[in-house]
Amino acid sequence: MIDRNAETRPASRNAGTRADMVSELLMGMRLFGLEYRRIQITPPFGIRFGAMEGRAQFHFVGRGPVFLRGPGAQTHTMNAGDAVLLPRGGMHALTSDPEMPCRDVTDFHADPLCGSVTAINSCSDGVCRSSDAMVFSGCMEFDLGSMHPLVALMPEVMVVSTLLDRYPEILPLLEAMERETQGDRAGFAGILARLADVVSAFIVRAWVECGCGDASGWVAALRDPRLGRVIAALHRDPGRNWSVADLASEMGSSRSVFADRFLEITGMTPVRYLTELRMRLASQWIGRDRMPIETAAHRLGYGSQAAFSRAFKRVIGHPPGAVRSGAALQDQPGSPPPA
Repeated sequence: MIDRNAETRPASRNAGTRADMVSELLMGMRLFGLEYRRIQITPPFGIRFGAMEGRAQFHFVGRGPVFLRGPGAQTHTMNAGDAVLLPRGGMHALTSDPEMPCRDVTDFHADPLCGSVTAINSCSDGVCRSSDAMVFSGCMEFDLGSMHPLVALMPEVMVVSTLLDRYPEILPLLEAMERETQGDRAGFAGILARLADVVSAFIVRAWVECGCGDASGWVAALRDPRLGRVIAALHRDPGRNWSVADLASEMGSSRSVFADRFLEITGMTPVRYLTELRMRLASQWIGRDRMPIETAAHRLGYGSQAAFSRAFKRVIGHPPGAVRSGAALQDQPGSPPPA
């Protein structure tokens, strides 16, 4: 069950300063579920979840214990009220025993509950239902927009129980999920789906506010108060015709000091950073939002579509038209789902 004796620990002043800046950059975070499953299953069991590129995975245990095996070599024990977010997805399994062989989750029969929520019931006859495990899982689109580098720096598994001392406001959400998972009240499936999205967003924000763990490199730029202002300015207005002198002014230093410091912390020049930021945004606008290529080029400060297309292909690896065509193909009936 959930630990209801968690104590609040005040955040440091420096952490609060970082949180204010990062919160501004996280305003564009989009994290919502594409597919949810309410799973009730009798031990012994092993359920395998495949890797889906660009998708996060969320699991909440309403009744356990359940073992999370992978991604990687580590195994996590999850009891009732525990939740985890796998920001990069990855191959993993939920099992009743760490060594249990697994079946793919798609091999289980699933009944629709509502919208994007299905129910998997794999329960043995003659067994008390209180011995069944109850899990609510969600496959999610996790889009941080211009903050995309942050995803690669996150842990493979982010466990909510490690955050309860510092963020006790998550506790009522977990308690509500525990009640909804174990009951069959009207609308429970939709409520669980929305709660899963909110809890996942809480996990991401809490990790950022706690200093992004052991992450270094790009995050170090955000931790640097003066360089962080430059990063924030670039993300707020990526289409501006930035010069090195403009960026140095944001940092409050000379151009040479700024350029050396930026390269040292981020591992790339300011020009390269800005170009990659623009092209990541353009890829999302053109592929996901169906923005015309010419409009994306104009919004990102390019005087011609040809110059924009050359920069796009250099960074992304293919021309912007291929992103639009691929997105259109995925929308056609019978086409495979996006990776």
